[in-house]
Amino acid sequence: MIIIVTLSELQLKEVILIEDGRRLGNIYDLEINPSTGRIEAFILLVRDKKGNFFSKSDEIIIPWDQIVRIGSDVILVREAKGPLLLAQSNTHK
Repeated sequence: MIIIVTLSELQLKEVILIEDGRRLGNIYDLEINPSTGRIEAFILLVRDKKGNFFSKSDEIIIPWDQIVRIGSDVILVREAKGPLLLAQSNTHK
């Protein structure tokens, strides 16, 4: 069975790291393979909480193969890559 979901519907779902339950945020954009038309990755934006409207946002990239489940209100993922997550993982070691 094929289920069609729009980008705007995906953007409403919160992305959760299954490993520790951390909330990563919401989908900002998609990376799509132009040859196949398949989604390669979800892109999330993380704004610095101290920054203002004009501050630069960091991207978190979640490859398609790291998505565990797309539920009715959340998306569960195994691993995400981004500067913010690398900094957080280094402080927990």
